[in-house]
Amino acid sequence: MILPFKSGVFQFRLAARDPLSLPPYKGSTLRGGFGTAFKKVVCAVRTKDCLQCLLKEKCVYSYVFETPPPKDSEILRKYEKAPHPFIIEPPLEDKTEYKPGDSLDFHLVLIGKALDYLPYFIYTFEELGTIGIGKGRGKFELLEVRHGDRTIYQSTDKKLQSIPDSDFSSSSVFNGQNGSGDFHGLDNSNGGPSLSLNFLTPTRMIVDGKLVTEPDFHHLARTLLRRISTLSYFHCDKRLDLDFKGLIEKAKKVKTLDRKTTWHDWERYSARQDTKMKMGGFVGKITFEGELGEFMKFIELGERLHVGKGTSFGLGKYIITFRKFSFNRSTPILFQAEKANF
Repeated sequence: MILPFKSGVFQFRLAARDPLSLPPYKGSTLRGGFGTAFKKVVCAVRTKDCLQCLLKEKCVYSYVFETPPPKDSEILRKYEKAPHPFIIEPPLEDKTEYKPGDSLDFHLVLIGKALDYLPYFIYTFEELGTIGIGKGRGKFELLEVRHGDRTIYQSTDKKLQSIPDSDFSSSSVFNGQNGSGDFHGLDNSNGGPSLSLNFLTPTRMIVDGKLVTEPDFHHLARTLLRRISTLSYFHCDKRLDLDFKGLIEKAKKVKTLDRKTTWHDWERYSARQDTKMKMGGFVGKITFEGELGEFMKFIELGERLHVGKGTSFGLGKYIITFRKFSFNRSTPILFQAEKANF
């Protein structure tokens, strides 16, 4: 199965012009500052709420931040918004004070049609540099933007290099080109297939209206399937033909071998709602065992797309740290885990 999913990851490098005082987790600062600057840059009617605005169907800001489901939408009819088509991944470091000249790197993930708006994101972060971020509104300069091993934008000439559309195809995630192979019909010898995930940023999963504090595999599967299917429908123009009920029943049979997670409480201030919002979630490692084959394409894509609530702030980021699948022999693949600091 090849999923028609397009996405791109871009590395932004900022350089402090003034002293910057930032929180240990910088996702809220970057995402909040971007949202404020983006509306100033593109919004034609700043005094109106997006849902009440006549221009919402054609507005870049509305699409990126509100994404109202079309009137003929077949899914999400009871929800006001579709998931955001972007993710800001802050640096996983606990540094809070940056001197003039210090650099700060973060990643921007764009999904589907949002790739067309990359110039808006770059220009907005340039503008945000003149507005300032953090305590004291310290100013910065956007030095460069990279896509893979290519520099596509530099502050020296302020020209954006074109990127071939083929570079944004993620079909290789699903056809075995990444070394994962076809996982159907696995041999359960030597303890059976197993998988370890490391959740690097606070992860908020809502299942049956409740916040999950001790996640099992079916919680992950439900949340991933929902996120990937809605992103595909609203931002990649493709409704996924999946047996959601059947997949969830299979997910319930996957065992949790080990769970070493802790709860990280985190608050952010919402300027739009003029209130503090709790955004806590679990971080740490979980190991699963069972029939994982049908879920691997979603789990691998989830490494890029994150999982759960607050993904545009960088929440719900995880990596695969270990996976063992047996064909005629056991072939363990070990990845070095990253450390998350808050």
